[in-house]
Amino acid sequence: MYASKGLWILITTEHSFMFHGSISIVLLVLGFYNNLSNAEWGLQILAVGLIMVSEALNTAIEKLADHVEPAKHQVIAEIKDVGAGAVFIAFFVEVAIAGLIYIPRFF
Repeated sequence: MYASKGLWILITTEHSFMFHGSISIVLLVLGFYNNLSNAEWGLQILAVGLIMVSEALNTAIEKLADHVEPAKHQVIAEIKDVGAGAVFIAFFVEVAIAGLIYIPRFF
């Protein structure tokens, strides 16, 4: 119950989650169109899962930090930046995996 509520909050309120969800849908369509192997599907699902989990955890960190310290605070800002940095790393992993899968198919 709580997990589905949390997922619903992410889907309906968090624009970054919506953005990465949209990319995930595009990758899903590309995967079916390109008839990916099981290994390629596995890598793609892992990459998509990594970015979505990273976004969810970053959102949780940001909401907790805002609750603990509503005013601007240097340490809270750094904590939020590190969380965003984790999402950035996950995004680069997703792009790298998508590149390994799709660039050979299109070039």
